[in-house]
Amino acid sequence: MYTDEHLFSIALRHCAGVGDILFTRLVNAVGSAKEVWHAPASQLQKQLRVGQKTIAQIGAAEHVHFAERELNFCEKNQIKILLQHTGDFPHLLKNTEDGPAILYVQGSLPAGRTTLSIVGTRNITTYGKDFLKNLFDVLPSDQIATVSGLAHGVDALAHELSIQYDIPTVAVLAHGLHMLYPAKNRNLAQQIIAKGGALVTEFNSSQKPDREHFIQRNRIIAGLTETTLVVETAFGGGSVSTVTFANNYNREVYALPGKIGDKYSQGCNMLISQHKARIVSTIQDFVSEITPGKKVEQPELFPASMIRRALSAEEDHIYAELKNGPKNLDDLSHATDLPAYRLMPLLLALEMENYVRVSSGRVYSAL
Repeated sequence: MYTDEHLFSIALRHCAGVGDILFTRLVNAVGSAKEVWHAPASQLQKQLRVGQKTIAQIGAAEHVHFAERELNFCEKNQIKILLQHTGDFPHLLKNTEDGPAILYVQGSLPAGRTTLSIVGTRNITTYGKDFLKNLFDVLPSDQIATVSGLAHGVDALAHELSIQYDIPTVAVLAHGLHMLYPAKNRNLAQQIIAKGGALVTEFNSSQKPDREHFIQRNRIIAGLTETTLVVETAFGGGSVSTVTFANNYNREVYALPGKIGDKYSQGCNMLISQHKARIVSTIQDFVSEITPGKKVEQPELFPASMIRRALSAEEDHIYAELKNGPKNLDDLSHATDLPAYRLMPLLLALEMENYVRVSSGRVYSAL
């Protein structure tokens, strides 16, 4: 089940000073983790510019012994070990520059499905719960797989609804598979595996859920999926880091807007206003955009008849130009003779009020 490359990959990654980036650089330069492990110190120092402290770690027997124990643990618990440099990773995660070197998987990673990560606050409100329930009512269970972080609140509800609607779901953990945090979600984790999903982590069985691990975990949540959806989050919430990673990976991001006075909508509103996330204006549009060809019959979240108003002269000019065909910001600025700094707030207002849609590459089109 496991090879020498698994053994030496775990040993190499366990060395002090060898993070994911250095690991990848070394194996790409030398050929394999096993070859790096047995490479002469002079080669590591001169050709690969590895520091003396790290060189002293590479090749040390203690790390091989640790790797042997880790392989035994994984075999006993039916844990797959995926290596980035051997092409084992899911294709989306494989294309992230700062992704993990090693991935531990318990269960089955869904294949051939559109992947959607759902993240948000641990303090989910009735508004967020109702939105998620309405969303899962129309998500195509035969096309979608979900990803989240198994935390309380939005994460747990996303996993629970996935199981309820027979949608495979993946929980990305901030610790090794020797434990489950939060412990309250242990039964949920077991259901995830039983229903064809997986628990995934980059952390070995000696690593606990330290604070900094959660931000590392968030880059995997973003990296595994084509689209990230933020349901509710406060200013500075952990979901903002997931959005940052998703933006850096050039993935789609959506956020559920809310009242400006509601604490757990303020983060979503900020992401939308800063153009870091597209607005979820209707459930139909959202599902149609992430699953092309899927027609959704569902009452609108914000019916156009309730939110549309008379446009100002500038807004009407912008809208008229977009009715002639989609345009990016530069082209629209030229066509309307309005500077970009003036266009952006007007476009955001039009987007939020369901006059305009923005797609990949910040291309605007009239609705």
